[in-house]
Amino acid sequence: MPRTANPALLKPLELDETLEAVVGSGPMPRGEVVKKLWEYIKKHDLQNPANKRNILADDKLKPLFGGKGEVTMFEMTKLVSAHMK
Repeated sequence: MPRTANPALLKPLELDETLEAVVGSGPMPRGEVVKKLWEYIKKHDLQNPANKRNILADDKLKPLFGGKGEVTMFEMTKLVSAHMK
């Protein structure tokens, strides 16, 4: 039986200005936001070379991460959720 997508993940959400500065203008679904965040992280080489699960914050990401300089990829999704309505 094929799996179906969770409708909550497909619902377009409003993004605040801080998040839009990184992923582009919204509204967009949560999955698309995470995809665009990873594109930004890889484009700017922001993964910790010693531990690829950690993301190093630049000037645009630091406000999204609550001022933290480095977060895990699991923390990232939780912290970014606060910027979506």
